[in-house]
Amino acid sequence: MRIEAVETLVRDKVAVVRVRTDDGVTGIGQSAPYEAAITAHVLHTMVAPMFLGRDPWDVEVLVDACLRRHYKFSGGFLHRAVAGIDTALWDVLGKVTGRPVAGLLGGIARTEVPVYGSSMLRSTTPGEEVDRLASAVDEHGYGGVKLRIGEAMGRDGDAAPGRTETLVPLARRHLGDAVDIAADANGGYTAAAAVTVGRLLEHHGYAHFEEPCPFEDVRSTGQVAAALDIPVAGGEQDHSLARYIELVHTVDVVQPDIGYIGGLSRARKVATLAEAAGMPCTLHCANDSLLQVFSVHLAAAMPACFQRQEWSIETTSWTDGIYGPVLEVRDGSVAVPTAPGWGIELDPGFLRDADLTTTR
Repeated sequence: MRIEAVETLVRDKVAVVRVRTDDGVTGIGQSAPYEAAITAHVLHTMVAPMFLGRDPWDVEVLVDACLRRHYKFSGGFLHRAVAGIDTALWDVLGKVTGRPVAGLLGGIARTEVPVYGSSMLRSTTPGEEVDRLASAVDEHGYGGVKLRIGEAMGRDGDAAPGRTETLVPLARRHLGDAVDIAADANGGYTAAAAVTVGRLLEHHGYAHFEEPCPFEDVRSTGQVAAALDIPVAGGEQDHSLARYIELVHTVDVVQPDIGYIGGLSRARKVATLAEAAGMPCTLHCANDSLLQVFSVHLAAAMPACFQRQEWSIETTSWTDGIYGPVLEVRDGSVAVPTAPGWGIELDPGFLRDADLTTTR
């Protein structure tokens, strides 16, 4: 079995990847969303040529070789492109063995993955936000939620004057003590300001404080984690495995993103690193694309993914109608697909509307 062709299907913000083998197997993957056309260009010019003609079973070796070959360009777009092919190859392997991808990763640790409802908005008022979160809890049975505080990369700013200071206690009062609440700053604070906000979160019994400082400033994040009792989480933006070695000694929860880090092969290395360090791994997954499918499979297999995993409460038009059957949250959990590979197929409407590019 050899890789015969690599295809991208680009529609709006999403680049879906298909890998075809010489014996007729087609695997489905996806790169991280946004700037999909640029990612697809990088995929076809820099990544796909290194995979063509190779054995899909060598997926981890091929990923490693590609990233080392392009070490001078080791940035976000390269890793996003590699993730697209990597995830498609895991689908190939699942299909040829007749097993779900989760079953290829050392064993299925859980048949249902508990998730928390994650808000992606800062444009809401505190009242609007807690109403949205409460509705999500009522509809899907989430045992935990996450809200956005501060301003992303905002240097101690806030999305609106006083929003964070109002939202944090209001969410606790409105949702009650039975629901775990986490807060994501998206790198919005300096270390000193993050400690102040973190103490507010501690006072109201929040579950974790995510990315308190800019992600590349590990030193400041470490200062915050050392000063607070609340668990500090981070790692979603990183794609360097060496950085994760640093992070497991800095934060309390690591959060790799399959699309950002370069695919399933590399994300599971971080989950194994977290297991060895005795800490939880909570995968970053910020939209309702195929990345949710990949994350459920990985979380089902990795012992370190024992906490609730991220699940966006938002619906977006650009992710609608990509694949089926669509995964659903019931009683706060998602059932792990049991069909071979990822257990999904691309929607005919998406195939009709997407722009197809092929490298052979």
